[in-house]
Amino acid sequence: MNLINNKMWSLSFIFVVISNALVFMIFELLLPTLPLFVTNLGGGASSVGLVIGIFMLSAILIRPFAGMLATKFDKKLLLILGILIIALSTGAYYLSSNISTLLIIRLIHGAGFGLATTYFATLAAEIVPKERRGEGMGYFGVGETIAISVGPMIGIMTLELFDFQRLFFGGMAVLFLSVIMAIFIKRAPRGKELDKQASGKFKLLEKRVLFPALLIFLIGISAGGIMSFFSLYAIEKEFTKVGIFFLLIAAASFIIRLISGKLFDKYGPSIILIPGSILSIIGLVILYVAVSDNSFFISAIFYGFGFGAIFPAIQTWCINLVEEHEHEDAMATFFNFFDLGIGGGSFILGLVATVTTSYQAVYQVASIVYGLVLVVSVLYFVTKRQGSKHSSVSN
Repeated sequence: MNLINNKMWSLSFIFVVISNALVFMIFELLLPTLPLFVTNLGGGASSVGLVIGIFMLSAILIRPFAGMLATKFDKKLLLILGILIIALSTGAYYLSSNISTLLIIRLIHGAGFGLATTYFATLAAEIVPKERRGEGMGYFGVGETIAISVGPMIGIMTLELFDFQRLFFGGMAVLFLSVIMAIFIKRAPRGKELDKQASGKFKLLEKRVLFPALLIFLIGISAGGIMSFFSLYAIEKEFTKVGIFFLLIAAASFIIRLISGKLFDKYGPSIILIPGSILSIIGLVILYVAVSDNSFFISAIFYGFGFGAIFPAIQTWCINLVEEHEHEDAMATFFNFFDLGIGGGSFILGLVATVTTSYQAVYQVASIVYGLVLVVSVLYFVTKRQGSKHSSVSN
């Protein structure tokens, strides 16, 4: 109950967590079902790739404007606008009569998603106590984790029981609920000092978060391999319990976030990134050599612990490296590098699978990428610690 006394679990924070989770749930709900809608419109595999790719491109291109917009308009209103765009786009999918119309709607949807995800993260960081930001952002991510695990299942079940009309309109209704929750979020009024500090300029990249952003880019490459190719790898390995695999990743991520945030606040990012990378490597290596259902399940738990701890830690690290009026710039850089990692990883690892004629090689490369994250992180923190010692001795 100390969390409530310290205002960690304020009503506004609860609304932010749930509203963000609903947005991610509908996003995940569309991932396995939208390709089916594309084929229903007469599109092929190339059309499916284009529909997915243009969404990511739109989200990436809009995020650098988030910081500039936040200096001119109320951040909460911008968040509500972003969710409304997502909601209306989701309902509008059903009105698509051809692939060209669908691509236009998808482009608009991606812009709304890019804005909403950026403002959700920065509002959450502002609402929680600053000294417990790592813990708060870990809890914030729990909502996403749960949504990501149930979203695809709800999407498939909705199509099995109903049709595309109810899928899209139902998703829109859920997103309107997210809008209502966002309306009730309360935040401290922007101070005059922050207004003076905010430049209001377009910023493509926040240089101060470049190192953690590069780490999340590498992690995105591995995550792209897990999300894009696991179903095909499971077929190759005759593993049929794919749903349980992803459920275990979500459960492990949920559990680790309950403690990793507190460790981050007390000891900093190194206490999370180094063990988290090791756990992820173990999970990916087990996945690479998996020969039984139990092997797959164990790999999911290790990978879930690693990724579940690392993602919110790097997110919080990026926020802590900049001033409050620069949070949007930091989050735009963070999310764009992660999305680029997922997109680039899916492409590169797809080439690996094609050249080796086996999806098993995907997870060998993914574990090597995480090994690079581990080595670079160790070198960075060791160098930083030595620099601090040298500075203190000189003084």
